[in-house]
Amino acid sequence: MAKSTGKGVKKKALEEFDGSSEESSGYAEGDEERVEEPLGASEAASGLAKEGGSDVGGVDLTDLDGVGPSISEKLHEGRYNTYEAISVASPKELSAASGIGEATAQKIILSARSKLNIGFTTAEKVLNDRKNVKRCTTGSEKLDAIIGGGLETRSIIELFGEFRTGKTQIAHQACVTVQMPFDKGGLEAAALYVDSEGTFRPERLLQIAERYGLNGDEILQKIHYARAYNSDHQILIIDSAVKLILEKNIKLIVVDSVMSHFRAEYVGRGTLSERQQKLNKFVHKLLQTAEAYNLIVLITNQVMDSPGIFFGDPIRPVGGHVLAHSSTYRLYLRKSKGNKRIARLIDSPCLPEGEAIFEITERGVEDP
Repeated sequence: MAKSTGKGVKKKALEEFDGSSEESSGYAEGDEERVEEPLGASEAASGLAKEGGSDVGGVDLTDLDGVGPSISEKLHEGRYNTYEAISVASPKELSAASGIGEATAQKIILSARSKLNIGFTTAEKVLNDRKNVKRCTTGSEKLDAIIGGGLETRSIIELFGEFRTGKTQIAHQACVTVQMPFDKGGLEAAALYVDSEGTFRPERLLQIAERYGLNGDEILQKIHYARAYNSDHQILIIDSAVKLILEKNIKLIVVDSVMSHFRAEYVGRGTLSERQQKLNKFVHKLLQTAEAYNLIVLITNQVMDSPGIFFGDPIRPVGGHVLAHSSTYRLYLRKSKGNKRIARLIDSPCLPEGEAIFEITERGVEDP
């Protein structure tokens, strides 16, 4: 099946982005072949560095083995600006992005890892490092409670459910609450919104801002929006977001929704393996970004009916095992009476399953 590459769109969209700016497929997507996952970014440090020249925030890339001025420039062009970004890349990724050989890329990666002392550490040090993890309120105390106090940095939070269950509403609200002061549950930071379905509405953001007594114009100025037109474009947006993250203090990345283009472009079992490998690379890039820059990644996901289930809930999130293993927290949203919705935490590395009831009103997402 032919797929849209969107080369012209990609080039145009990248220029614009750098400037500012559910239907079932009929296949049981959880039954795809296992795809080997590349090394994650769990070892990446959370320190940030500013971009510019060969000296990035006091970190000189020419200090790395095999890096001279010309290779340093190529690394910057490929958006590998810090030791952290280089250390979590694979030789193939670094080579493709910067145009250097894989042998040289491997040497540079090993040198970057040695600078960061990546290797074994103690659980005590990991615990101390996790004190840098921050949380942002969703606007609902009950919803915050089941996910440990709010949306967590250095993690991917997945919201899945049928249409009109509140996925996009929570995403919009998070773009506002992340800008609030720390003592109000925010992170005093900006947000990046990647829209693959065309459901982003600034008017809704103004309604939510009014609830908190915030200046609507200032809220909108700190939300950086990009419309993704196909899966390649969606990947390109995230790949090109590093500069914006550093310059604008981005602490929230929203992808709404993560699977829309992948489902449309890869149809049938014959393309399933290729799709899952591409999806795997994309979500790992999101996780690497979350950990390297200590930010929240909030993704929404579509669902499908599992035809083999005759008893119980047949609804399953799409994306298969690749997406299931990559998400740090998974929340299943479903409808209740009236404006009420039920959120169920079904996966977390450290929290028990739990449910919370919230309400969608003109003021946004709040407790009933």
